[in-house]
Amino acid sequence: MAVEVNSPMEGKVHSFLVEVGDAVEEDEPLLMLEAMKMEVPVVSPVDGTVKQFCVEVGQSVESDTILAIIED
Repeated sequence: MAVEVNSPMEGKVHSFLVEVGDAVEEDEPLLMLEAMKMEVPVVSPVDGTVKQFCVEVGQSVESDTILAIIED
C-alpha cells in the first residue's frame, strides 16, 4: 500500500536525506523543509520503501502538499 507524506507547513524544499528506492523506518527523516529561516525535518509515517518524491529541491510548497510516496 502506498502512503503519502504531506508537508506539515508552508516552506521550501531544502534537501533530500534519502533516495528513491531506499528502505526507511517510521520516523526516519526523508527531507528537510526550510520555513521561517529554520530547517524542519519531514519524517516517514511508516516503515517502507521510498517510491517517489513529488517535489524538487528549491520548490516552495503549501501545507499538506504531497512530498513523497512510501510503499509499506
